[in-house]
Amino acid sequence: MHYAIISDLHANEPALREVFKDIEERGIRDIICLGDIVGYGPDPLPCLDLVMENCFKTLRGNHDDALVNGAKNFTQRAKDAIDWTREVIKAAGEKELRRRRVRFLQELPLRYERNGILFVHGSPRDPVSEYLFSEDCARDPDKIKAAFEGFGKVCFVGHTHMPGVFLEDVTFKPASEFGDDHYHFKRGEKAIINVGSVGQPRDKDQRACYVEVAKNKIYFRRVAYDVEATVAKIKANERLADSLGIRLKNGV
Repeated sequence: MHYAIISDLHANEPALREVFKDIEERGIRDIICLGDIVGYGPDPLPCLDLVMENCFKTLRGNHDDALVNGAKNFTQRAKDAIDWTREVIKAAGEKELRRRRVRFLQELPLRYERNGILFVHGSPRDPVSEYLFSEDCARDPDKIKAAFEGFGKVCFVGHTHMPGVFLEDVTFKPASEFGDDHYHFKRGEKAIINVGSVGQPRDKDQRACYVEVAKNKIYFRRVAYDVEATVAKIKANERLADSLGIRLKNGV
C-alpha cells in the first residue's frame, strides 16, 4: 500500500519529469495515472511516452478521449490543442511507435479497482466527463451523494485540477488546509480524494501536484518545476493559445 497517483498532466513535460523524479526519490515504484495525459500543453509525445514507460495503470481522461472520439463540448482553445495533438501523434516517430501510441490511447480503461479502492478520472458515475466541484456541496448536494453511492471505501479522481477531500457528510476540504500535507483515512469512513494536477494546477499554486498513498495516509505532494520553460514552448507554438501559458504562471 505505497504508491503514487498522478492526473491531468496536460502535455507539460517539465512538470511531469520533476514529479517522476520526486516519486523516485521517495522510493515509490507503483504509479497510477488518472488520465488527461494530453491537451493544452506543448509536449504530448514525451508525456505519452513517459506515462507508457512508468505507470503500471493509466485511465482515460476526457482529453485523451477527445483524441480518439472527437472533442465534444470543448472550448475553442482546448479543441485546437486536441486537433494539433492528434496530428502530432499520427505523424511523429517510426510507424510501429505511432501505432503503439495510438493503440495505448484507444485502449485506455475508464476505471480501475484495487483492494476496494476505485480510481477514475471524473466521478464514479461518469468516469470520464463528470466534474465534482467543491461548490457542488452547497449548490448540488444530491450530485455529491450520488457519487458516494458508486464505490465502497475510497475513490480517487482528478479532472477539476483542485486537490482535496470530499467526505460523506457532503463537505470538501482543500489540500491546502491540511497542515501537515496529508489526510488520514479512518476505518469505516468514505472519501472522494481529488489528486490535483501535474501539468495545469488551478488552486493558485503553480507547482505540480500529485498524491502519495502510504497505507491509510494520503499525502498531497507539491513539486516545483520550470514553469517558464513550458510557457515559452506554448508561446512558440502557433497552434496553442498564449493564455494556456499565462494560466500556468498564476496556477489557475
